[in-house]
Amino acid sequence: MPNEDWHEPVEGDRDGYRIIEKDPGEGLFHPVSAREIIHRLEQLPAWILEDLDVIQLSDVTKKKKRFPCYGLQWGTAVYLYPVEWDLVEVYASPPHPKLVNETQMYGGVWEHDASQKVWFLHWSEKTIRDFYLNNVLIHELGHLVDQRNTSYDDRERFADWFAIEYGYLPSRSQKSIRKRKSNTQKRHHLK
Repeated sequence: MPNEDWHEPVEGDRDGYRIIEKDPGEGLFHPVSAREIIHRLEQLPAWILEDLDVIQLSDVTKKKKRFPCYGLQWGTAVYLYPVEWDLVEVYASPPHPKLVNETQMYGGVWEHDASQKVWFLHWSEKTIRDFYLNNVLIHELGHLVDQRNTSYDDRERFADWFAIEYGYLPSRSQKSIRKRKSNTQKRHHLK
């Protein structure tokens, strides 16, 4: 687990959560803003946020660069990590099928360069934002609300399900509604 700032859990009644934004580091940026996070969290049922104290847009140290990680839940805090400015991730070994499938669900595009024995994951600003807001953030919140599972595999399975149930599916429904409205407006405009 990467070293991270520990945020002491709030005892008693909570007055919401706070967002801490750190400088992402050279050549990196945070794919989502505090405003976008707040907007996304407002769409969730209140019970999901009951134990959330902090969302930290973290920096990346040399140690963390060796441990590829988009997000982390620790205590009552969720940490989101920056990505490279060029929106291309480089993998020196074959990515796990789960990672390939998950990133492709949000628009990530994989490329394999057999001559260099590397794999590239390409994002656009829109797709990486979607991935963070509807997968990474919601996945980490899934860990926060999971009071039942204790094994690593069970906790990951639950957080994966949680991200699909409360992130992917609702976001796709909203996109479908907006697309239908847009098409309806275009048809009315043409008449």
